[in-house]
Amino acid sequence: MKITDEMLDKIANLARLTIHEHEREKLKQDMTSILDWVEKLNEIDTTSVDPLLHMSQEKNRVREDMNPINISKEDALKNATSKTDDFFIVPKVIEKGK
Repeated sequence: MKITDEMLDKIANLARLTIHEHEREKLKQDMTSILDWVEKLNEIDTTSVDPLLHMSQEKNRVREDMNPINISKEDALKNATSKTDDFFIVPKVIEKGK
């Protein structure tokens, strides 16, 4: 497949790229060679090959969430500079629109 100027302009627009005139010919040649290489894959008989769902057969090993350290509210709050009852008091980060 040969990349035309119109195709290159459309691809550049979709990708939000600016292509300078001195880059156009080289880019068209490179994209054409890439597409030619991909088209070669159509020559391979893949009828007996199952499609891949994942690139690897590895599975994530999961574990139960554990909280090995339990501290009481009192211990958690004892060094707080600002607190009220069972809560930390922190500076306001988000303010309503001005």
